[in-house]
Amino acid sequence: MLYLFIKAALSGIIVAAVSEIARRSPGLGALVASLPLVSLLGMIWLWRDTGDTERLAEHAGATFWFVIPSLPMFLLIPVLLRAGINFWVAMAAGCVLTIALYMTMVWLGPRIGIRL
Repeated sequence: MLYLFIKAALSGIIVAAVSEIARRSPGLGALVASLPLVSLLGMIWLWRDTGDTERLAEHAGATFWFVIPSLPMFLLIPVLLRAGINFWVAMAAGCVLTIALYMTMVWLGPRIGIRL
């Protein structure tokens, strides 16, 4: 149970740090947010928990393919905000787009030979 708490606390600290950095410098906050820190931590925890190289390789590969459908959200949200759309509406639209693209990836990926 302590191990789970440490994992959760460390992950939460990263999210809090990103928001604090972004508050002071949006560009630097974006840089830190774009770093695959959560993915790296996830791989570290998975390796520590299983030691299974094949599972880790599959996880890393699937992570790559799931990053791609999340990227358009980061284009849509600023466009909507600059057009005067309410923050929550822009955020919801970005999330809906991402979910739709994730579903497309889950459907399309195996059909074109991508293991997810």
